[in-house]
Amino acid sequence: MTSHDVVAAVRRLSGQRRAGHAGTLDPAAAGVLPVALGQATRLLEYLAGTDKAYRAEVTFGRRTDTLDAAGRVLEERPAPGLSADRVEALLAAFRGEILQVPPAYAAVRVGGERAHRLARRGVAVQLPPRRVRIGRLELLDFTPGRFPRAMLDLVCSKGTYVRSLARDLGEAARTGAYVSFLLRLRVGPFPVEEACTLEELGRDGVAAHLSEVRSMLGGVPAVTVTAAEAALIRNGVAPGPAPGRYPDGPVQLLDAEGMLLAMGEARQGVCRLRKVLGPWNS
Repeated sequence: MTSHDVVAAVRRLSGQRRAGHAGTLDPAAAGVLPVALGQATRLLEYLAGTDKAYRAEVTFGRRTDTLDAAGRVLEERPAPGLSADRVEALLAAFRGEILQVPPAYAAVRVGGERAHRLARRGVAVQLPPRRVRIGRLELLDFTPGRFPRAMLDLVCSKGTYVRSLARDLGEAARTGAYVSFLLRLRVGPFPVEEACTLEELGRDGVAAHLSEVRSMLGGVPAVTVTAAEAALIRNGVAPGPAPGRYPDGPVQLLDAEGMLLAMGEARQGVCRLRKVLGPWNS
């Protein structure tokens, strides 16, 4: 099931026309896929930019064209001599900020078209490397054999591909590797323990599984404005300059009741409106 399929199902179950997700999850993967409805879709960029956590099994000794178990095997290089200590030593080079080339089979757009669609037509796709950050990368378990398997836990920034990490780890080990299992454990503040299945949405109703919209903005500072400022903001007029009032960067603008009125961008005490939101009960 693709992320688009999930959004379409939630749209149908909720009766909402506007729905969107916060970061594509590979069809072969499982786990957390936050879906926003209505006006909340306008805030997805703030959630999509947060860190994500994964549990991934990497199988060594094979390369596939999609870098996961769903792909066609391109090469086999059995690696019975690979050890947990060797894998642990290799992981050190992938922690912190690294340059990573996305997989050819990815949702990245190339000339207006998704890279994976070009790749499936046999079009050679050359994607430029991007700078990503892997804040945590731990070896949980290792199963030796002709095709050894390593179970990893990682926390990474937006734009990181676990399949690319597996490919690069396999190249470093000189064995090749692919992702044989992938579970997204968390997106920003939303852990897998709080997720629900589409079956549960259909049984319980979407309303039973909704989170308050500001929960997707947990890392963004909030500023409460006066009633007069709130009236201006609702009409698209930003509050006046106020040195020391706003931290630089994105900011939530709230009314006295804690209702989110708009998202702003502040710099040196000046706050510009980025997204003005209408009544949440409309």
